[in-house]
Amino acid sequence: MSMFHSFDINASGLTAEQYRMDIISGNIANANTTRTEDGTPYRRKVVTFTEKGNRPSFSQILERSRRNVAGTGVKVDGVHEDNETEMRMVYDPAHPDADENGYVTLPNVNIITEMTNLIDASRGWDANNTAFTTSKAIAMKGLEIGSNS
Repeated sequence: MSMFHSFDINASGLTAEQYRMDIISGNIANANTTRTEDGTPYRRKVVTFTEKGNRPSFSQILERSRRNVAGTGVKVDGVHEDNETEMRMVYDPAHPDADENGYVTLPNVNIITEMTNLIDASRGWDANNTAFTTSKAIAMKGLEIGSNS
């Protein structure tokens, strides 16, 4: 594995975690949005990651693990709406989006969950940043040693 390959892996992790933090921030910003462009309450968005490159078969993954071969990085697989978590119902008959019984359907965004996910994404970003900085320091040391010869 070349030094530049490790830079690519770390950079892909940084980019993916930054994108995840952006989506989580959007969820938090829309935690009380009862009406979107299509007239429905906002639905929480979830980011999924996958390995960069071709999707390997099981036998390829097994062979790689036997040879201790590093991956090729990560990429965003997609952003999906969370249809599993139920929307919140709050009694507020004065709200313009209240139904005939006085209940308002609020987004399925839980601030505690989003903040936990934000901390997780932030730590993932920090880990990739540390690995990138370490790889850079190793490369610089190698250049320094090579220039002294």
